[in-house]
Amino acid sequence: MYFNNAAAQQTYDAIVIGSGISGGWAAKELTQKGLRTLVLERGRPIEHVTDYPTTMSAPWEMTHRGRLPLEVIEKNPVVSKTGYAFNEYSGHFFVKDDEHPFQQIKPFDWTRGYQVGGKSLIWARWTQRWAPVNFEDNLRDGHGVDWPIRYQDLAPWYSYVEKFAGISGNKDGLTTLPDGEFLPPFEMNCVEKHVKKAIDKNFPDRHFIMSRTANLSKSQPVHQALGRADCQSRNWCSRGCPYGAYFSSNSATLPAAAKTGRLTIRPFSVVHSIIYDEKKSKATGVRVIDTNTLQATEFFAKVIFVNAATLNSTLVLLNSTSSRFPNGLGNDSGALGHYLMDHNYRGRVSGIYEGKEFDDFYYYGRRPTGTYVPRFRNVLNDKQQNFLRGYAYACGAGREGWGRGFGLDGFGADFKEELTRPGIWTFSMTAMGEMLPRYENHVKLNHDKKDRWGMPTLDIDCAWGENEDKMTVDAIEQAKAMMESAGIKVTAAFDNHQAPGLAIHEMGTARMGRDPKTSVLNKWNQMHAVKNVFVTDGASMTSSACQNPSLTYMALTARAADYAVKELKKGTI
Repeated sequence: MYFNNAAAQQTYDAIVIGSGISGGWAAKELTQKGLRTLVLERGRPIEHVTDYPTTMSAPWEMTHRGRLPLEVIEKNPVVSKTGYAFNEYSGHFFVKDDEHPFQQIKPFDWTRGYQVGGKSLIWARWTQRWAPVNFEDNLRDGHGVDWPIRYQDLAPWYSYVEKFAGISGNKDGLTTLPDGEFLPPFEMNCVEKHVKKAIDKNFPDRHFIMSRTANLSKSQPVHQALGRADCQSRNWCSRGCPYGAYFSSNSATLPAAAKTGRLTIRPFSVVHSIIYDEKKSKATGVRVIDTNTLQATEFFAKVIFVNAATLNSTLVLLNSTSSRFPNGLGNDSGALGHYLMDHNYRGRVSGIYEGKEFDDFYYYGRRPTGTYVPRFRNVLNDKQQNFLRGYAYACGAGREGWGRGFGLDGFGADFKEELTRPGIWTFSMTAMGEMLPRYENHVKLNHDKKDRWGMPTLDIDCAWGENEDKMTVDAIEQAKAMMESAGIKVTAAFDNHQAPGLAIHEMGTARMGRDPKTSVLNKWNQMHAVKNVFVTDGASMTSSACQNPSLTYMALTARAADYAVKELKKGTI
């Protein structure tokens, strides 16, 4: 469809490193603004629809009924922890541990997706805007550096990307979670509505709402023009959606870029480094290693967008050395590689609803999202003495289905007949807490341990701090209180002590900031020291907030691309 022969032409207007969520947006914006753009992807090509092999497969049509064999799990101890999507249906979209090594100086579970589309094929699709407070927290409490932008700088770009991506949600009117450009929300089920009433009554400072999600509840002409259709409520999103109902690079941004005729995608291309010309004081291109032939090639462009996903973007920058930048491209501050963050998903609470009034109720389909409680700690009138920042909750109620038979005692016709009936109503809350930016949480290159392409691997040194520990205790306590107020019998409440990384929300390591002495990027996601290089993925983040981050990456990318093209036309970069 849009895989052209890059070798025929080595020079482009723009190069984008990576084809995931932010890379796809960079490709779309740059091509639509007139730039001939090369997208470099280290993984294999994935064509929308045709390369989703399990997208229509029922469990009984799978060799292992959707589960992975034990030997596969044992060979992949890190990626197996992701649980929700590393299975027989979508395991082929995940990087295998033994094929792409890294070193855990402290436990850090790094999940990757090396293919055209990256992790946009397997993301959870929850898309909350940041609030004004999230851009001000660093300045307020002194952790990290001040964001060089504020909410009002990003608000129009949130609107811009929401309309194209297609975000379903309700306009809730909350200060702590701004409304956006929403398609109709998915509906709460009866138990969730019951929980909402209880929380509204007993906790007036808290809000129980439908999550905002990048699933087309009702497609619009902008989506239909790309062949995208309404969500069918199958909740098989991570297999690849043949309807294009959830947002991915493959279903949305890359096809839009391809329509311009100015897009070239080169898969199987590991970026070795960015080429810096000391006479011109700018980057001139990138060095690429072909993953199949190991042949090295150089491509050239006027502007470079780095969107390889947080840690790989930083790996490329650290490996881009010269006499001007001996410690990595643009790393005058020494901040490159530092201030790694993830989200704290350790607090989990679940229970059952023992009331009988909903025994005759069920719900339609398999809704591809859940319910949400936005941050309520250390915002507005809430002031905690024990910890800084706050957390949100991903929540959901459902009735146990036939799958509850796994692990239960039983056999025969009566047992199977029982499993045809809906089981008990369950409810769960998972906290998603903010992680403070800390210098000691970092990555560095390991030149003694190289991968099969001769690239240095990463040493990852990252751990939770005391603030995250205290936050987790509070999150568990408050979830129990809210659930019990709604008549939910709590059956499990615990800190799972999972390592950083497993949220798959890693960010930081090439942060934005106001001062070139303490940051890598300016307010436009532009390198302070190399004006024609932009980093707009998670690496650019200055703090983590507690919202799912991908929508913010989209908005930052669209904003940076707009600025970059204008500056190119002015001749300033």
